[in-house]
Amino acid sequence: MSATAPIELTGVDGPRVGARGWAALVVLMLPVLLVSVDNTVLAFALPEISLALQPSGAEQLWIIDVYSLVLAGLLVTMGVMGDRFGRRRMLMIGATGFAVVSALAAFAPTAGLLIVARAALGLFGAMLMPSTLSLLRSVFLNRDQRRLAIAVWASAFSAGSALGPIVGGFLLEHFGWGSVFLIAVPVLIPLLIAGFWLLPESGDPNPGRIDPLGIALSMAAMIPIVAAIKSFAVDGPRLSAAMFLLMGVCAGFLFVRRMRLADAPMLDMSLFRRGGFSGAIVVNLLSVIALVGFLYFVPQQLQLVIGLSPIVAGFVLVPGMAAMIVAGLAVVPVSRRVPAHIVVPVGLSLSALGYVIVAATTGLSGVGWLMVAFAVLGVGIGAAETISNELILAHAPAEKAGAASAVSETAYELGAVLGTAVLGGIITAFYRGALVVPEGVPAASAAHARETLAGAWTAAHDLPAGIGGALWDAAAAAFGAGALTTSIIGAVLVIGAIVVAATTLRPSGRR
Repeated sequence: MSATAPIELTGVDGPRVGARGWAALVVLMLPVLLVSVDNTVLAFALPEISLALQPSGAEQLWIIDVYSLVLAGLLVTMGVMGDRFGRRRMLMIGATGFAVVSALAAFAPTAGLLIVARAALGLFGAMLMPSTLSLLRSVFLNRDQRRLAIAVWASAFSAGSALGPIVGGFLLEHFGWGSVFLIAVPVLIPLLIAGFWLLPESGDPNPGRIDPLGIALSMAAMIPIVAAIKSFAVDGPRLSAAMFLLMGVCAGFLFVRRMRLADAPMLDMSLFRRGGFSGAIVVNLLSVIALVGFLYFVPQQLQLVIGLSPIVAGFVLVPGMAAMIVAGLAVVPVSRRVPAHIVVPVGLSLSALGYVIVAATTGLSGVGWLMVAFAVLGVGIGAAETISNELILAHAPAEKAGAASAVSETAYELGAVLGTAVLGGIITAFYRGALVVPEGVPAASAAHARETLAGAWTAAHDLPAGIGGALWDAAAAAFGAGALTTSIIGAVLVIGAIVVAATTLRPSGRR
């Protein structure tokens, strides 16, 4: 397709659904709600997990993002399998496996086993996520209804993120950290019961073939790249990090080449020739990197540095989550009249401002500015996610909904991985570089303090009050320096998303 060819947007004049269709939407929101709750709860549970399991700095990063890494690596594969074997079937298998592994993760005795459990959750999560968005495309054929349904679906991410701190804070104050994983069970049981009745089975009559080598190449592209970022964050510039990066880039090149030359590719690369599709994917990616990076370091700032309890820290972020939900829904009527290449950059400008507020107020002890910053950030992210997800589905043929949904979810989950790996790695590197251990601190305590902020908290409280207080003051100051740098980089990422949206989401030809 040429750059000036008209783009045919599917489902514009399709039939409207009734009450059964909207009930199906409620069912499809449950796994989305669960995944977003799980991500936010884990961010708030990280200090408790760090104190209980004593992970190293690298293990702490892996606990957070091994789930998203495995999920991102398998999303395209599972999207194609859903197109081939049935999207509802894949949804039910994923829900069952996710519930079982969540229960096992709750009782992991070591950081290593928790990482393994999180990886298994990524496998079953990869079955869940593409199916929800592709089934939504199958249920809502009318574009106006689909736009609203996607806004509600996208708001489930924000709603889950808003509920996560509150539910997680309550659980962490009354039970152990493992309780945050058990919430998957009551959420997924209604999906397993109602899904067979409300959700239609759908698939692609001409699906892409299952390509074992393609699957291996996609994993071989993402895992080394993230490993390189982690290695750089933990150990600084080393030859091993450069080698990992080179391996990932080469595998990515081979994956794209294989998909382009195959007669029935696992991933139809022609989708990326549509500017609106590719631009929306990049906007999703950069927006999620900025959001997840924020949610990585702010809970540590609230709980460890400022000293709030988990539940109080959760309530600090609720206004931002609410702003994200409201913005995602409010942008629907606006997007009918104002083109995406204007709405999305305007919204993301607010997100960039949110990061600027964090950078400008670093070092202040109050929580008010963090609350305001996240509310401003949430408005832009909520609006951008609704419009970009709708554009991704609108530019894809109905029979390729699973593959297109998988690409959209891959961008989201890869953004979650990179948000933790890049921004989390940067704040870890700056924390270690800026930490000046006071004289008199034992070597073992100093080494523990250099690993993570939670490690510094533990070490400081195990030492006598005077020297322990000095160590903690130094650690808090070092973490603040890392947060300042991370906020500036987060603002730059959002500005990059603004440029992409303004240049790629312009209408091309007549709809």
